[in-house]
Amino acid sequence: MRASLAASGVVGDVVVLPDSAPTAAAAAQQLGCEVGAIANSLIFDCDGTPLLVLTSGAHRADTSLLAKAAGAERVGRATPEFVRTHTGQPIGGVAPVGHPRPVRTLVDTWLARHPQVWAAAGHPHTVFPTTFDELLRVTGGTPVDVEA
Repeated sequence: MRASLAASGVVGDVVVLPDSAPTAAAAAQQLGCEVGAIANSLIFDCDGTPLLVLTSGAHRADTSLLAKAAGAERVGRATPEFVRTHTGQPIGGVAPVGHPRPVRTLVDTWLARHPQVWAAAGHPHTVFPTTFDELLRVTGGTPVDVEA
C-alpha cells in the first residue's frame, strides 16, 4: 500500500496501529485526535457500481444525500465481498487509493475543518496522515456534505 500511496502523491507515511480500528472512535483514541479528524472509508453499492465515501468520523452518511450527489437511483450498504472485489482491500481498512480500478469518490466537506486527518491505509491496523485537499487530489473526489 505504501507504493500505491506514494505513486498517488500522498506525502504522509503509513502508521501501524497497535490494535485494529473498526470504528472512528477506536482509531481516534489510538491516534490521540478528535473523532472528526478520522476519514472513514465507506464503500457503497451505487446502482451496482462502487462509490467510496470518505466521511468525517463524527458523521453518519445519509444515503439519500449520497444518491443525489452521485446522480444515482439507489445507494446502499455494500457487502464485504463487493468491497473486496472493487477495492482489493478489507472492510475497516479501505484506503482512498490502490484499488484495481478507479472508484468514484465523494469527500465529506467537514474533513476540511481539520488541518490533518487520518485515513485507512489498506488494512484495519494501518492509517496515514493526510489533508482534505490531498484526499480530493489523490482520489479525484467530489466535495459533498454527507450528513443532513
